[in-house]
Amino acid sequence: LSHLAFSDISLSSVTVPKMLMNMKTRQQSIPYVGCITQVYFFILFAALDDLLLAVMAYDRYVAICHPLHYTTMMTERLCGLLVAASCMVSCVNALLHTLLLLPLSFCTDNTISHFFCDLPVLLKLSCSDISLNELVIVIEGGVILFLPLGIVLGSYIRIGAIILRSPSTKRLFKVFSTCGSHLFAVSLYYGTLAAVYLFSSSWNSKDIIASVMYMVVTPML
Repeated sequence: LSHLAFSDISLSSVTVPKMLMNMKTRQQSIPYVGCITQVYFFILFAALDDLLLAVMAYDRYVAICHPLHYTTMMTERLCGLLVAASCMVSCVNALLHTLLLLPLSFCTDNTISHFFCDLPVLLKLSCSDISLNELVIVIEGGVILFLPLGIVLGSYIRIGAIILRSPSTKRLFKVFSTCGSHLFAVSLYYGTLAAVYLFSSSWNSKDIIASVMYMVVTPML
């Protein structure tokens, strides 16, 4: 939970201070190096959020479905390994996308239709061939997004199945108190991510509002 809090604070810190400075000074610009740096750290902490939410879903599954074996299954060493693996995968993921972005050249019109340097927006501005970048986003980015989501859904399906075997108000309240905040955060985070990156073909004000939801509102909650 402390690592998720750190990741959330970092995700907001990557973009929000620059956005507030732009609003204050009315100078909506960012240097190339700053933009690339923003892309790297945004991908890093967004992926880390995905993976940590999946790890927490598995932790909730063990706590509810195997309460007597929780201390032996979710050991401190295993928790440390899961967090370390999440950080490692996130770093490699962000580095891969950033390295593929560096060789690209950009057209004269470098106006970003967003309040931060987002990878899909930058790729649209490029004059170079971006087929490799798009392929990596679909394959590797899909794994980073959908594998953790599958773990989250699988964990909650198993939890739901356990509850339905012997439903009771007391048990439902206990499960909701254990999983409610996590389930709400997951729903808000993945829901707004899907709205921006899966169900939208062009960037508009609704996409920017959805981005604020997963980048500012979810970490704040």
